[in-house]
Amino acid sequence: MRFADFLKATVLTSAGAATALAALTLAGASSDDQLTLVYLMVAWWLIAALIGSVLGRRNETTPPIARLLASARFQHALPDVAPARVLLNRLWPLLGSTIAAGLLSVYAPQIPGIAAGFAIIWALAWRRQDAAVTAIEERDGARFYVERTSPFRAIKLVRTPGLKAALPRVDRTAAHS
Repeated sequence: MRFADFLKATVLTSAGAATALAALTLAGASSDDQLTLVYLMVAWWLIAALIGSVLGRRNETTPPIARLLASARFQHALPDVAPARVLLNRLWPLLGSTIAAGLLSVYAPQIPGIAAGFAIIWALAWRRQDAAVTAIEERDGARFYVERTSPFRAIKLVRTPGLKAALPRVDRTAAHS
């Protein structure tokens, strides 16, 4: 799976988890008539959205992603592309925590509400990383793919040859004349 696509899927999965957990929170709090809890959770989600927006405002890659791209192993052939397996292999902590928080909503609706806030932060903080990776791929004429590793080991990338973007040159001296 291409790394840029993996980053997009991570953002969308996090946003989906946040939505599901928020819905469970609101359903649990409204059935128990806990209006104060609803207001507290909405305030937390707004704070989480602000935190995520601040963390994700940069257009360049974050330092951890830059290190991951720099350490990518080069190979000439395309790696095994299995998107479902890669997503399940790499995003299992998000899936597990979402299911656990959802199950706990029966006993305490604030638990999925708090977890939804963290999923909001994650989704918003990573929202521009796929575009930054794609820009690097176009600049360098390479493609980055997620390498198949153990779900308990750090993610690794494979760098393959790609197509370099051929952009027209702009003569900046002629524009100032």
